Amino acid sequence: MSDRFFALSIAGGRGERLRPLTDKRPKPMVEINGKPIISYQVDWMCAQGVTDVVFLIGYKGKMIQDYFGNGSEHGITAHYSSEETPLGRGGAIKQGLSHVPKDAKTILVANGDIITNQPLDLMTELHEQSGATGTIMLVPYPSQYGVVESNDQNVVTQFIEKGNLPFWINAGIYLFDRIIESLLPDTGDHETTMFQDLVKQGKLSAYHSNMAWTSIESPKDLSDITDQINEGRMVLASSK
Repeated sequence: MSDRFFALSIAGGRGERLRPLTDKRPKPMVEINGKPIISYQVDWMCAQGVTDVVFLIGYKGKMIQDYFGNGSEHGITAHYSSEETPLGRGGAIKQGLSHVPKDAKTILVANGDIITNQPLDLMTELHEQSGATGTIMLVPYPSQYGVVESNDQNVVTQFIEKGNLPFWINAGIYLFDRIIESLLPDTGDHETTMFQDLVKQGKLSAYHSNMAWTSIESPKDLSDITDQINEGRMVLASSK
């Protein structure tokens, strides 16, 4: 059994909603305080014991390859799986698994625009004890708007500025058994294919996280996370 811990970072997206920042760079290379989004993610992965990162690259992927090189300056061994034609996230993961030893036990997979400080030990424990093929990290659904609460007399009692709704959403962070390779589509998305099959089989577990997490989808997300980091409201693991 390999003692290396592999992670796959899905980093091939164009990031249309972040234009013009993504006109000349892939979305994961957009900077926060002068440092690419994906570099924060690699710091987090290293803090969780990841030894090898496979970057699933596509649009302007050479920028990611030039930035990380062989990975030694970032505390990892870097591998690259490049899409010649769009494969979809599921197809990209399947292709990227060719860099992961067949005897690897558990693989971390994350969307390349995710920043979090969630420790993986409890999520790994859940995954191993559940006997699931895959475990999804879930986070509270953040409200787009401020919430107003009132009592039975229609008196406003408090304002909650962009709190969380009573739902959980997919955080884009997964732990998978190595056997998922045979379950993934050659092209297409894993959420609409493999996940549906695992749900029917009862082989998909959910880990509920209340740690800091954000997905960079818009310029406002970029501004918000920058403020959180600069004001110390988000403390990231092993930031360089």
